[in-house]
Amino acid sequence: MDFFEVVVRFFQEGGAFMFPIAVVLAIGLAIAIERFFFLSFSKSVNKRAFKQMEPLLNKHDYSGVLSFASNDKAPISRIIGAGMARLNHSQRREDIEYAMEEGLMETTPRLEKRTAYLATLANISTLLGLLGTIIGLIAAFSAVATADPSEKASLLSQSISVAMNTTAFGLIAAIPLLAFHSVLQTKTTEIIDSMEMAGVKCLNALIARNDLNTQSRSTDENR
Repeated sequence: MDFFEVVVRFFQEGGAFMFPIAVVLAIGLAIAIERFFFLSFSKSVNKRAFKQMEPLLNKHDYSGVLSFASNDKAPISRIIGAGMARLNHSQRREDIEYAMEEGLMETTPRLEKRTAYLATLANISTLLGLLGTIIGLIAAFSAVATADPSEKASLLSQSISVAMNTTAFGLIAAIPLLAFHSVLQTKTTEIIDSMEMAGVKCLNALIARNDLNTQSRSTDENR
């Protein structure tokens, strides 16, 4: 109960700018929670999907890989499925690699979606806190100018203390939002790197078979 009373008093003393900062913080936390669960889900389904596709790749069952990727919702399935689909039309390494890169480019924006908003919201909360402090100081000095000389010192110190509450709350909101932004960026980068690695493994499996075919053709031509 004491903590609740302190929070309420803190808001009351901070002035009108405390509420927009609270709204910014609430929006940022909602985005951070949604992104965290989405990225965690994407990471888990990617691991599951690749574990199921890897044995098929090792057995060169590319039609099975394509069938699985076409029916699976995992981001990594879109990338490998794009390469398998291109394999039906061209066996050139560059064509398959470009198809996988295209699939990665289509998947990446979904992973990075809304994460950048957290840094923007952190800056907005900081600026709102500073703006509230400046406006509070302007109002404080204006009030002191017309106050009784014996009350000026106490009135000024009290007004400055109240004005500083908005800066403090702006920083309280900005710091966790920046931390969430860094964590989500790192998590997104890990997922993208894992998808690139899976694409390389898939490409290496295809190249191994195609290299053997190329060597056979070269030997026949030399004879």
